[in-house]
Amino acid sequence: MQVTEQSALLDEVQLTARRIFNLIAPELLQVELEFERQARSNVQVIAYLAEYLRESGGKRVRPALTILSNYAVGGDGSRYNSIRMATVMEFLHTATLVHDDIIDSSDTRRNRPTVNALYGNETAVLMGDWLYMSAFETSLAERSLPILDILTAVTRKMTEGELLQLTTLGRSDISEQQYLDIIQRKTAYLFSACCEVGAILGGASEHERKALADYGMKLGTAFQLTDDLLDFTASEETLGKSAGADLIGGKVTLPLIYLIASVPSARDQVQTVMTERGYGNVSRLALLEAVDRVGALDRARASADEYASAARAALDDLPPSDYTESLRAIPTYVIDRDR
Repeated sequence: MQVTEQSALLDEVQLTARRIFNLIAPELLQVELEFERQARSNVQVIAYLAEYLRESGGKRVRPALTILSNYAVGGDGSRYNSIRMATVMEFLHTATLVHDDIIDSSDTRRNRPTVNALYGNETAVLMGDWLYMSAFETSLAERSLPILDILTAVTRKMTEGELLQLTTLGRSDISEQQYLDIIQRKTAYLFSACCEVGAILGGASEHERKALADYGMKLGTAFQLTDDLLDFTASEETLGKSAGADLIGGKVTLPLIYLIASVPSARDQVQTVMTERGYGNVSRLALLEAVDRVGALDRARASADEYASAARAALDDLPPSDYTESLRAIPTYVIDRDR
């Protein structure tokens, strides 16, 4: 892709993001305030770390999905229970990031030191646990068994995803189906839960609830596929963490699965990087060129595009509104973003 085309695409993505998030800007501001309120603690270290994590937050995609899904089925996403549950979803997401960084031995995220890098793994584990428990304590106030069922199921799925990923770390024989199963458990189920909880809070019909849950699942899969692609294509400055870190950490993602399927001899190079935890004896540039040469990056992008299209299609039976259109625009933002 030419530089001018890339620049035009990024401009379009940024415009799409502004339109989506500006539509619910007051609600997302309330989420920030609610995050700060829920993160208060008389234990000083918890209060400090919770505020540090809040300030390190990204675009709040998961709370946005909860609020937009509420509005899309005719609910009121500005009500306190919607803001509260949107914040719960961000707590769950933040907890997974804290635990992920420990497992991955990550030192930075979004250009800031991780909690484990600053205070050690023990503190980070306990902080992640505190976030999980706080999320469930807050969700109890909703007095909704369906919502609690969703949160319990998604937390189990995310934990299963982490455990499954641990069993595949350092292995170059992971299949495409194994890879998809892991990323759906780790990422997509939480996207689905955000949309389904928002639908319930908005008084959705069973059909609308299932449609939004399906939308979230497809969107979350496209999101993680794109995230893994960015590890190959984005700069470290853009990513906010080391580029090429997935393979160094022992994770074989979809482009490499496709590369090995096309060029079986590449397995040795992939295995060497994971074993040595670096690119000392294998050129990262040469590996990138090989992935590109066999069309593995294009195939992985096409897979992300398919899930994004399926996400949009899941919204076809929802009533038309600006909120439904924003949900329909999010897959474009997700797969074309640069970080």
